[in-house]
Amino acid sequence: MSSLSSNSSDNESSSSNLPVREIPGDFGYPFFGAIKDRYDYYYNLGTDEFFRTKSQKYNSTVFRTNMPPGPFIAKDPKVIVLLDAVSFPLLFDNSKVEKKNVLDGTFMPSTDFYGGYRPCAYLDASEPKHATLKGFYLALMSKLHAQFIPLFKTSVSAMFQNLEIEMVKNGKAHFNDISDAMSFDFVFRLLCDQTSPHDTNLGSNGPKYFDLWMLPQLAPLVTTGLKFLPNFVEDLLLHTFQLPFFLVKSKYQKLYDAFNEHAGSILNEAEKSGINRDEACHNLVFFAGFNAYGGMKVLFPSLIKWVASGGKNLHTRLANEIRTIIKEEGGSITLSAINKMSLIKSTVYEALRIEPPIPFQYGKAKEDIMVQSHDSRFLIKKGEMIFGYQTFATKDANIFEKPEEFIPERFMGTEGEKLLRHVYWSNARETDNPTIDNKQCVGRDLAVLLCRLLLVEFFMRYDTFTVESSKFLAGSSVTFKTLEKKVT
Repeated sequence: MSSLSSNSSDNESSSSNLPVREIPGDFGYPFFGAIKDRYDYYYNLGTDEFFRTKSQKYNSTVFRTNMPPGPFIAKDPKVIVLLDAVSFPLLFDNSKVEKKNVLDGTFMPSTDFYGGYRPCAYLDASEPKHATLKGFYLALMSKLHAQFIPLFKTSVSAMFQNLEIEMVKNGKAHFNDISDAMSFDFVFRLLCDQTSPHDTNLGSNGPKYFDLWMLPQLAPLVTTGLKFLPNFVEDLLLHTFQLPFFLVKSKYQKLYDAFNEHAGSILNEAEKSGINRDEACHNLVFFAGFNAYGGMKVLFPSLIKWVASGGKNLHTRLANEIRTIIKEEGGSITLSAINKMSLIKSTVYEALRIEPPIPFQYGKAKEDIMVQSHDSRFLIKKGEMIFGYQTFATKDANIFEKPEEFIPERFMGTEGEKLLRHVYWSNARETDNPTIDNKQCVGRDLAVLLCRLLLVEFFMRYDTFTVESSKFLAGSSVTFKTLEKKVT
């Protein structure tokens, strides 16, 4: 018999007297129910409407459903969904929820993509190797900390030059490609003793190689949105069978060879930590590609899109704050100066709240758990898969006023900063810190810093801008339409 635990410590109502409800929802007929949910999720309703419709149907933010991809990629698509800010943090409790092989949800790509190893992101915190690998990553981030700002300034300066060239040439500029090139350049220089990827076997192909390597792994979780491709054809190609590693084997080998050759000092440190050099290199490629580059690939276009939505009024306020503080600090962009920019800080957190770069969290119940929402309690049985849709949890109207609106100053002031505990983008509360014992993103602080630094560098150069954006695969496609240089 499993012992029964509760997530009552995370319950915002602080009530242990909430009624116990049977978890509503069903999975439909075997096989066919999962296919129907998959089509609703990708084609008939779309992601948000899929969850919203079911939540309204069951009058609950906790319910059962199938999650894509389902047959034939996932053996068991059945999950219990958590959509509110109270129940969602259960997924952060490693004593109650297992995170083994659930990074992508109800399936795991072949380890062929990772040299035959399970990267740290696929390990549960209780596995001995997790502490070794994550401890190494944490030490690495601490060691490289002093390089973050100068290296990013170098990479982002080249990005803005390319952005202006595109604007002059075409009257518009597709931000994603330019941003991806900058992100890869920064990550490679950071991890490879400041070596430029252009001076290696990768040349300018690094971003493309990482994109091609990630695509087969993430294909079961996305839709292309291509109007000319019939839904059933796309569903068959992307969501029915896993794409094999051999399609991208040569590209991955080039990435591995580049990091193996140029990240020698890091790999030497890994060996000293007791990590096999080959395994360390495959983990480093995963960290560089999936975690770092892959995160920036989604995060930076999203940030630019939301800041653009604030219009000239927001741009003027941001520029004034940045330029005033930089001037007061002697004209240099330093960490001390950035930390004084309260509107910049809040704006970045608001972008992370309204559109978290990794919207899905999974975990399997290690024991029977009594989970609480705002108004009810529910029994999750040991072994059941739990799924949290963060995009809804961080738009919980019981926590955030006007949750669907982008409000840049939301997290300013004492009361605003209290809301940071409800920002979950890093696989934990924003008020928590990554350790070897949890699954919080190692690069949490780096990602926030780079977002703030991106805006600082941008508004030191430009006064205002406009963009067009659309959804594309796992993120946003952003195109600059206008860009006004800073008036000196």
